[in-house]
Parts: sequence; C-alpha cells; structure tokens
Amino acid sequence: MTDTPDAKSPAPLPRPPLLTRPLLLRFVSVLGTSTSFYLLLSVVPAYATTGGAGDGAAGLATGALMLTTVVGELATPALVGRYGYRVLLVVGLVLLGAPALALTVSRDLWWIVGVCLVRGLGFAFTVVAGGALTASLIPAERRGEGLALVGIVGGLPSLVALPLGVWLAEHAGYGVVFAAGAVAALAAILAVPGLPDRIEASGRPVGMAEGLRTAGLRRPAVVFAVTALAAGIVVTFLPLAVPGSATVAVALLVQPATTTLARWVAGRRGDRHGAGGLVLPGLLLSAAGTLMMALTGSAVAVVAVGVFGVGFGIAQNATLTLMYARVPAAGYGTVSALWNLAYDAGMGTGAVAFGWLAAGTGYPWAFALTGVAMLTAVLPARHTHRAPTRADTPRTSAPAPPRAPLK
Repeated sequence: MTDTPDAKSPAPLPRPPLLTRPLLLRFVSVLGTSTSFYLLLSVVPAYATTGGAGDGAAGLATGALMLTTVVGELATPALVGRYGYRVLLVVGLVLLGAPALALTVSRDLWWIVGVCLVRGLGFAFTVVAGGALTASLIPAERRGEGLALVGIVGGLPSLVALPLGVWLAEHAGYGVVFAAGAVAALAAILAVPGLPDRIEASGRPVGMAEGLRTAGLRRPAVVFAVTALAAGIVVTFLPLAVPGSATVAVALLVQPATTTLARWVAGRRGDRHGAGGLVLPGLLLSAAGTLMMALTGSAVAVVAVGVFGVGFGIAQNATLTLMYARVPAAGYGTVSALWNLAYDAGMGTGAVAFGWLAAGTGYPWAFALTGVAMLTAVLPARHTHRAPTRADTPRTSAPAPPRAPLK
C-alpha cells in the first residue's frame, strides 16, 4: 500500500518528563546544601578577620573550605560505589551543617580553619554524590535543560542567602547566621530516604585517573576552574574591597542572579545547538567582568560582577553538559567529581592567591592581574567545541545524546 498525498508524517515523539518525584526530592537536598553553604560563604571570611588576623585570614578560611572539598571530591566516587548515594548524602549534610554551630565557640583563626576543613568535606560528599545521582535522574535528551533547572534550584539560595548572610551578620550577629546554616543542612536530611540508593548505569565506569587523562573531559574542567578563580575572589574579597555594605549586598545579589539566568539560557541553547560553542564566550565574559572589578567604584562593582556572573553561568552549564555527554552513564560519578573539583579548586586557589596578591598590589591591581591571567585558558576553551574523538574521550564512551526537538 502506497502513501496518499493526504497521508500525514508521524508526529514527533514527546519529550520525556523532567520533573519526576525523585528529582523533586533531590531538589530538597540541593536547597539545603546550597543554603547552608552560601549563608556562610562570605560571612566566615569576614568573621575570621575579626580576631585580629588581618585580611589574609579571609582567604585562608575560604581556602581551607575548598581544600577539603577537593580532597573529598576525589574520594567520593569510590565511596558512593561502596556505600550508595543515601549514606554519602546524609553524612555530607551532617558534616556541612553541624560544625557551623561550633564557629561560635572561638574566633581564633586555627579554630575557624578547622571548622572550615570539616564543612568542606561534607560539602564534597553532597555535591559529588548528589551531582551523579541528579544526572542519572535527568533524561539524556533534556540534559542541558535539566542541569540548568538544577542550577536554578541551587542558585536560588545563592541569590538570597549570599547577601542575606552578610546582612544578618551585621544586624543580628554571626551566631544567627551560623545557626541558620546548620538548620538548613540538617533539615534536608529528611528528604534523603526517598531518593534512590543505587542506579543501574550502562557502560564501563570511568575512573578518576582516566578522567584526568582524557582531554575531552580535562579541557572543559580546566576552563571552568579558571572561571571559578574569580568566583572565590568575589565572595571572599568583594565585601573587603568595595566600601559600603549596601553596595556589597547589591553586588552579591547581582552575581548569583545573572549566573542563574545565564545558566538556564545556556542549558536550553545547548540542548538545541550543542554546548561546546558556549565555553569560550563564557570564559571571555568571566575574564572581562573580573578586569572591570579593578574599578572598584560602587556602580562599576555591581556592573562588573553582573558581567562576570553571565560568563560564569554560561561556563557552568556548558562545561558540565559537555562532560556528561562524553561518558557513559557509569561515568557520571567521575564527571561530577571532576567538575566539582574544578569548581572548588578554582575557588580555593583564587581566594588564597588573591589574598597574597592584594596584600602587595592593592585590590584594583589584583583584580586586573587576575582577569588577564584568566585569558590563559583561551586555548583549551577553543578546543572544547570539537566533536569527541577516540583521541580525547574514553574508549567506551557513548555518543552525545540527540538534541531535543525545537519547540
């Protein structure tokens, strides 16, 4: 039987649902983790300086937090394989939340650094185990959009909690901020039992060593780490570099707002046109915003962090989507660890190095030099748009998933 002229072509298959019950439960732990983390992120560095240790203590506090975060991220994929997602998420939320209350015991720098070390380990467990679980709960055809949605859920606490933490510390005291951070993380534990403990994954697992050797994963991770340098600097030193609490509060609101919006736009565009072409623009905008921060006038500071936020949001979504597309499902844990490792190593390195640099050059020159240094990642960023090949992806990697139909 032949088709008649009136025969209709088959309707395109509907896209799979994105908001499933497990993903919605996962959002609860994302909100708890992000709220606890961002409430204290700019407050603890300022708290560290109140003990008379100087501005270098601010960078040390953030650096300590990121140090154990990086160490924990390296170990988390193996721990998830042995104990499952739920155990790692519960332990991570406890280590992130409970030690926040201990910050009120002493303002000695060694004590603050010790608390930051413990919280960093908890943060690592939650973001790596949770990130791999989240990727498994998102349909491959909607990965960019799904990761963007997760970014919005995780970004909303940064949008509110980052400036709120600074405001509460000034008007209600540090103890209130630390207690709120503890409650946010510990309350999220209630949602963990409803999450899957293990998920059957296709393909051969990709180990951390293999992931680091694989250019198709390493290049986007390096580019993202460079953009994260400035993220650590903004949250740690902007309150110290820009006079006026109102200006700082606005700037700390603008940065996560633009990052969250840009991450969403990049995710939807990446699903339709590919994420690789967005990596270089994300890097360039991040570097431009950092360079603009050298002009630490009030209005310029707000505009600068907005430009940086757009670039950082694009880089976040594009690099993570690209890395997930280059491994089979069994490699999601390693991708989550590598990407978060890049994020936190960049933030920690940026905070510590900038503190030393600013002590010798002042804040304007330190911002300018950091922006120029970020441009060294242009070369790996230019290579990320290439399609994966056997030379730069694991041999068992699945091809990139088909893009969602345009709607």
